[in-house]
Amino acid sequence: MGTQDVREGTRVEELRLFMKRLLADVRAMERMLDEGLIESGVRRIGAEQELFLVDRTWRPAPMASEVLRTVDDPHFTTELARFNLEFNMDPLLFGGSCLRTMEHRMEELLGRVRLAARRLGGEVVMTGILPTLTKSDLSLENMTPNPRYLALNDAMTRLRGGEYAFQIKGMDELSFHHDTIMAEACNTSFQVHFQVGPQEFARVYNMAQAAAGPVLAAAANSPLLFGKRLWWETRIALFQQSIDTRRSAPHLRDQTPRVSFGRSWVQSSALEIFREDIARFRPLLSADVDEDPLAVLDAGGVPRLRALQLHNGTVYRWNRVCYGVSDEGKAHLRIENRTLPAGPTILDEVANAAFWFGLVSGMMTRYEDITGQMTFEDAHTNFFAAAQHGLNAQLTWVGGKLEPARELILKTLLPLAREGLGASRIDRSDIDRYLGVIEERVEANRTAAQWLLGSFTSLGRHGPLGERLSALTGAMVRRQEEGTPVHRWEPARLAEGGGWKQNFLFVEQYMHTDLITVTEDEPVDLVAQIMEWNHVRYILVENDANELAGIVSQRALARLAGSTSAAALGVPLPVGEVMRPDPVTVSPETPTLDAIDIMRRHRIGCLPVVKDGHLVGLVTQDQFMEIAGRLLEEKLRRP
Repeated sequence: MGTQDVREGTRVEELRLFMKRLLADVRAMERMLDEGLIESGVRRIGAEQELFLVDRTWRPAPMASEVLRTVDDPHFTTELARFNLEFNMDPLLFGGSCLRTMEHRMEELLGRVRLAARRLGGEVVMTGILPTLTKSDLSLENMTPNPRYLALNDAMTRLRGGEYAFQIKGMDELSFHHDTIMAEACNTSFQVHFQVGPQEFARVYNMAQAAAGPVLAAAANSPLLFGKRLWWETRIALFQQSIDTRRSAPHLRDQTPRVSFGRSWVQSSALEIFREDIARFRPLLSADVDEDPLAVLDAGGVPRLRALQLHNGTVYRWNRVCYGVSDEGKAHLRIENRTLPAGPTILDEVANAAFWFGLVSGMMTRYEDITGQMTFEDAHTNFFAAAQHGLNAQLTWVGGKLEPARELILKTLLPLAREGLGASRIDRSDIDRYLGVIEERVEANRTAAQWLLGSFTSLGRHGPLGERLSALTGAMVRRQEEGTPVHRWEPARLAEGGGWKQNFLFVEQYMHTDLITVTEDEPVDLVAQIMEWNHVRYILVENDANELAGIVSQRALARLAGSTSAAALGVPLPVGEVMRPDPVTVSPETPTLDAIDIMRRHRIGCLPVVKDGHLVGLVTQDQFMEIAGRLLEEKLRRP
């Protein structure tokens, strides 16, 4: 996540000073490019691995600080949420056995963090979005107590003017509001880096953009969020909306989001991207920057360009240009591919990276200039089509032909990636190993997204939603440790969730969320019909702002039927005159035992679930009878 000793840049004087330093960094980079001071002729690769931490019930575990102290390794660092971690791999020269070395080093680092988490009663999961995440996990309590994250949250929220609105539509539809940037913590990725020379940067970057869509189609693994089936790579939509600082305008106006694919091909150098991002996006954070980059250059040194790096770290292009200085003191440029999800195994991840490295390299040998072979609009459309539909997407490649993603990858792009890796002198056995994984995955039409959706469907309606999502997570953990690539995985089984009891610990895990409600002004006759049609005994009453106004019970309707009311005279009676106002409620985070106790004390048969004043769910006696029945059945079966 970059520099940590930062603060929100809210004071005008601070922002002006930081902008002055930022512009000085840009002038220094211009001079470095003109004078040939940025390393060229060397190709290196690297990677960042983001992870989820879970407890033994497969729920997010806010234990990152404890795991970091236990693992005690500088390769590991914090992420936004206390249930996320990241480790960074040392760079490797691109060639020979570098892919095999990457796999082995990542397995070693994963083994260290897995062991540390287990010592603390936890586990590690590699996946784009953790199935068992709930909205309650995205509280500020779970934000890593780090000045950078707190400052970023304050700055983003100020620019947004309040709540973050999320709307994602796939097979299901998800719509919710949140008041912090913590929704970003739902995403974890496997970010790969590709070092390029300054003179070739524009050409290679455009190749990387063109390759993004097809590679993402083959790598998709994030189709579920809060139990909803959305995009095949839901991370793409969720991340853009979680970092979006745009506000609606009174008239039509183009506004670029902070998370984007870009607006056009790059024409000449990395400076185009830096300049555009500075022009379009004001600094969110500031920091004390003592370096005078031009003076450092005059003295024969290499500037760190810290202001530029800090600002660049708050603009999230899916292919991002990065400036850095190596341990040997050499300045370099990298393309950071942020599109790939974490997981499902290290082998799958390295195969995804090999496909991207190889495809970009192959395009460089095949095409002099990709911008003359396909339009930027096609590359942009391919990327979002792949995110939405995975291998089912229709993609446009060189020549403008629209093809199914599977056919394009198998017939055209995998051979091109083999050609690129071969030209880069990657060991032939490694080319066969990693691109073979991609080939088998695509031929079988079995990405991790398809495994998750297929398993989710096969579990049917057995048990509550939380139990099925726990089964997916538990199965992932077991299969990840085995290391078998995802296209060979067996579907998840309900028993792999660790038992049904852990999915009835809190109200949020099993509450009804598909609610039919009425308003106070509607006739009571409607309530009676809804109860009969849907075989329910309670109907909730809410206003136009989704705020709970009351509840109507079957018992109340029975009492009404025996009374001489206005309804008996033929005048429709409004719901407001029959409902019980201000009913007893609970929050989604309420423990089940507390909810049962509340229902006993108040002698009520249901509990509306309310969050921040809004109705979000309902729990009833019938659900607790189901729990009691399963407990009794389990007890009677014991010898």
